[in-house]
Amino acid sequence: MAINEELGRIRARASKASDLATEEAAKNALVMPLLRTLGFDVFDPEVVIPEFTADVGTKKGEKVDYALRVNGELAILIECKPANVDISQAHASQLYRYFTVTPARIGIVTNGIDWHFFTDLDKPNIMDAKPFFRFNVLTYVDVDVVQLEKFQASNFNLANILSTASDLKFSSLMTEALKKEFTTPSEEVVRLFTRRVYDGQITSAVRERFSEIFRSCVQEVIREEVNRRLLGAIQPPPSLSPATTPADKAAAVDETVQPPGTSDRATTDDEREAFRIIRSIGRQAMAASRITMRDAQSYCAILADDNNRRPIARLYFTGTRLRIGIFNASKIEERLELSSLDDLYNHADQLLIAISQYADKST
Repeated sequence: MAINEELGRIRARASKASDLATEEAAKNALVMPLLRTLGFDVFDPEVVIPEFTADVGTKKGEKVDYALRVNGELAILIECKPANVDISQAHASQLYRYFTVTPARIGIVTNGIDWHFFTDLDKPNIMDAKPFFRFNVLTYVDVDVVQLEKFQASNFNLANILSTASDLKFSSLMTEALKKEFTTPSEEVVRLFTRRVYDGQITSAVRERFSEIFRSCVQEVIREEVNRRLLGAIQPPPSLSPATTPADKAAAVDETVQPPGTSDRATTDDEREAFRIIRSIGRQAMAASRITMRDAQSYCAILADDNNRRPIARLYFTGTRLRIGIFNASKIEERLELSSLDDLYNHADQLLIAISQYADKST
């Protein structure tokens, strides 16, 4: 069953958190179902080990709630709390101690609703004080699900997780910091922006006045961006006749792609780098010179032979958010979130499939 469907069920159950006031209730109603959703057999004690015990120094027989094995190797330790406990304030003492004496590199603290994922980015074999990824079953968005899928038993690749953990950690912390600045701007931020628009002395009265102006401006910018995206989302797609072929559909969908040299959209450095990576991957299937790039209004198109009817991928890079759409043999686009440009290599097989379908076609 699709992970989104299962998460929807867990979300509905989590909305009744008042009924899950004990740790056992949270485990049974939320923790175990999410582990099952991630592909862990909760009824196999060789895979999901409840009350995992190990001796830690002079501490004998201490237990952590669950340990998970992937391919027979101890990979994840989980400490659980009741659903009404704020895990950002919870002390995960057993988890910290176990992290130093087991081969597990991922630690999770959860109340069934909030899931905080830890590793040892700061000091080897010592669990970080701050999580590198947070997942909330009530408020998650698509990009969170993409990250959560990396912890599925069938997808679990420790090297890939650790390679993106640092970026995830700092992007999460930066997002929190930005949210805080947007609602309660610090004196430092208010002074920074005030100096850019105001030439007078920044007194306490001026600072207070511009603090309110800053808050108002941030809300207006966010509102405008939301409205712009909503407007783009409700624009009707190009009309297609019943006899339209798959190739014609691809061309019609791509009609916003500008002919070479005519787009007024500036290509970013990230898009150029992504293009170079895709071209490098594609050399296994066709000459690199046949893989081309064109800017459209809302994305950057990667094409075979500079032909709209031969789409390979689209780059949707907006600010710090990186997404790629990859076309399959039926010209159907699958959109994927990227934590960094290096993630493109994780999708090399899909890109090669998209490129290979044009390999034997003449230009």
